[in-house]
Amino acid sequence: MLEFYMAYKDYSFLMDFTEELFSYVAGKASGTMKIPYGDTIIDLTPPWKRMTMTEALKEKGFPETALTDPGEARQWTRSRNIDVDKGASHAKVLDEIFKEVVEPELVQPIFITDYPVELSPLAKRKKDNPDLVERFELFIASREIANAFSELNDPLDQKGRFLKQAEAREKGDEEAQYMDEDFVRALEYGMPPAAGEGIGIDRLVMLLTNSLSIRDVVLFPQLKPEQ
Repeated sequence: MLEFYMAYKDYSFLMDFTEELFSYVAGKASGTMKIPYGDTIIDLTPPWKRMTMTEALKEKGFPETALTDPGEARQWTRSRNIDVDKGASHAKVLDEIFKEVVEPELVQPIFITDYPVELSPLAKRKKDNPDLVERFELFIASREIANAFSELNDPLDQKGRFLKQAEAREKGDEEAQYMDEDFVRALEYGMPPAAGEGIGIDRLVMLLTNSLSIRDVVLFPQLKPEQ
């Protein structure tokens, strides 16, 4: 994993940066932007497609009204046999639908942007829609390769989100964040606008070496199970 932060940048900058980084690495490693992967040719030539999460859902037939209607969204999952926890929030339901319906189809490089705020407790809200955040995930070959967002640097907003995450954890959401008073205190002292990104280096190496199993690119093979 590679993680980095850049002060005075946002997620839009990181999308351009990621395109440049991946295309440079592909050129150095393979001498081409068109990478064979299994039976597919992955074209890493910039610019890559960009689409919001809601646009991606609607493109696969998810009704627009269900984006704001929890009951209709759950009915849609039942009609397509998508398993969702009974206590899952509306944002979690949308996320499960995305994973089941959209993600398998994301073969060529694409940035999926603007996620619900509940799914991104550390990301900055969008100015024109505070229910969404400035975040993207990069998908290639039906896998998430990178995750990035404009960092939330408002301590009041951050504390409120941590409290909601703690409530969700108490209700059984194991993916929810813990309350982090030290982090909130650090934000109270001050943090500049910034953007952060995490890149799965193992998945990138899988792509560039046409390796269909992550076991083939693990850096520490002695940690592989014997069986």
